[in-house]
Amino acid sequence: MSKVAAVVRNAGSDTMVNVAQAWAEEYAKVNAAVSVEVSGGGSATGIAGLIDGVVDLANCSRRMEVSERARAEEKNHHGVVETIAGHDALALYVHPDNPLDEISLEQLGRMYGRGGDVERWSQLGISWPHGEDDRILLISRQSNSGTYEYFRNSILGKRGEFRAGTRDLNGSKEVVSLIASTRAAIGYSGMGYAIEGVKTLRIKAGASAAVAPTVESAQNGTYKISRPLYIYSLEGAAAAITNYLEWILSPAGQAVVRKAGYVPLVS
Repeated sequence: MSKVAAVVRNAGSDTMVNVAQAWAEEYAKVNAAVSVEVSGGGSATGIAGLIDGVVDLANCSRRMEVSERARAEEKNHHGVVETIAGHDALALYVHPDNPLDEISLEQLGRMYGRGGDVERWSQLGISWPHGEDDRILLISRQSNSGTYEYFRNSILGKRGEFRAGTRDLNGSKEVVSLIASTRAAIGYSGMGYAIEGVKTLRIKAGASAAVAPTVESAQNGTYKISRPLYIYSLEGAAAAITNYLEWILSPAGQAVVRKAGYVPLVS
């Protein structure tokens, strides 16, 4: 058995934790001398860990802020390196019994935004089944999540605020699990978190046709709420760290991205 010579500490985005774990497991097959430790906690948690020197790689579903970079560089005396490791289409999930199949960005803003006027599914022109209350249950993420920030900026604008009463969950898995058991719910999460018992909505932007979240639509830009997936490290990192990052960007690492349900880089 090969002896572990180095440990790479990897933490951050809950959106990325599935693919990060898959990378770690696959990399162990080709380089057993390096152990990659993976944890989630949200993009802000990964960035804080990088700043404090307790992680080597920070997974982020949003771009690192200028102030965060400055703190990392001041505290560690090294510059920050940004690596785009793939992309993710942010999917809108509903229960399979929901008759809705598509929704517009404008409707999402009226649904999720403070002061919005869409509070019931029937307001979107569908007949709600089962004779139940059709009041929409809005599922969101906690505020330290990069997915939360990306959704807010894309749907509500940087200064937009969420409607009071959204149910804020800690992780991507929790979002889809709750929707699978709640007919009136809607929530957002990476498309790689699709499970049986939920369905994704096609998204309509302006006058264009509604588009489903797929690898192809995210790569060609027709799906309008897709984003890069970032990994942040420090300049001067050990060879075990830089070699791992190079492997993630290699065909083998990008094959893991696709297999995990995310969007690989376009060569």
